[in-house]
Amino acid sequence: MPRAGVQNSGANDTVPVYPASPTEDSGTQQARGVMHVPLRWVLWDVKDTLLKVRRSVGEQYCQEVQRTAGFSLNPTEVEAAFRQSFHQYSKLYPNYGRAQGLGGKAWWMGVVRDTFAQCRIQDAALLDTLAHNLYHGFCSPNNWEVFPDSAKTLESISSLGLKQGVVSNFDNRLEGILRGCGLLSHFSFLLTSEEAGIAKPNPAIFNRALEKCGVTAASVAHIGDHYVYDYVTSRSLGLHGYLLDRQGRNKYPDVPPQHRLKTLEELPARLQQHMD
Repeated sequence: MPRAGVQNSGANDTVPVYPASPTEDSGTQQARGVMHVPLRWVLWDVKDTLLKVRRSVGEQYCQEVQRTAGFSLNPTEVEAAFRQSFHQYSKLYPNYGRAQGLGGKAWWMGVVRDTFAQCRIQDAALLDTLAHNLYHGFCSPNNWEVFPDSAKTLESISSLGLKQGVVSNFDNRLEGILRGCGLLSHFSFLLTSEEAGIAKPNPAIFNRALEKCGVTAASVAHIGDHYVYDYVTSRSLGLHGYLLDRQGRNKYPDVPPQHRLKTLEELPARLQQHMD
């Protein structure tokens, strides 16, 4: 496979393809003599790009407590406790504790137990039951909402002849979630941070994805909602990175309009500009 950043010309020589800067468009690249490489692949972030949790974590956790134990908690308090636990576990055991031998299930069950312990639930058996139920409950499409423009956009991109894959800081439940939400068939591969042992913004996870694509970075686009994890990192490697900003906040002035998306419906036309 050709190395990322080098295009095989079909002979014994190679022609360097210099990665664009995060704010550089194709016209600027052509002006400085960078060879145009047709787009072949589209990579996706998932959470808050293609789908989102249906209700807040606080609401869903409280609903499980009511269903399992028959008493009520304050969703705002639970949400705050969850955020604290999630932050602590992410700091102590990054990427689902892969390096410490945890994995996604043990990591998430630890987060859930700690969340409820902060909310004065002390019964160990109940904490285990709640953690087990919520971990498996979030495998269900009932707890996820696909954005209205996601399926249509994925179909449109496939109809353009582009292949699609996923690069996500998700655990290994992702395949089942995408299947349940009716999106899995659009993707040739899924690369989760738990599987890879590498998480965005480490560029190594994108390099792993490029190996799966079998093409150079200049032939690949990536779409996500996180400025650093998705946009800056992908652009730094020479991918066509797009930042999804559904709220239209325009928080990052260095992201030019042609790299910003307010809806996914804008994407196919943008991609077509890089296909010929």
